[in-house]
Amino acid sequence: MKYTEDHEWLRVDGDLVTVGITDHASEQLGDVVFVELPEVETMVARGDEAAVIESVKAASDILAPVDGEIVAVNEKLVDNPGLVNEDPTGDAWFFKMKLDDLSVLDEFMDEDAYKELIG
Repeated sequence: MKYTEDHEWLRVDGDLVTVGITDHASEQLGDVVFVELPEVETMVARGDEAAVIESVKAASDILAPVDGEIVAVNEKLVDNPGLVNEDPTGDAWFFKMKLDDLSVLDEFMDEDAYKELIG
């Protein structure tokens, strides 16, 4: 997996990237009560708001980590937003993107670098 400074994780499978938030981000948010997902077939640019997550503490945007097309969303989160707290790096993925250029993933942190970031 790769990690962003915005506490998102990226799991690569061919030309698809699955995006979610890290355990650290889930803990910082507290109990998640609402998730708004992007529309499938939406083109996003790196840094665009792709999803919204609301907890008892705050609302946060989930940003598109790379340029690409949203090809799938995790509808389970709409009905069960608490899944983000239960399994943030597994079943609680937010969306999948199709990338044209996988080399952009080299810019992101590996697990060791991310652990150093969050200290």
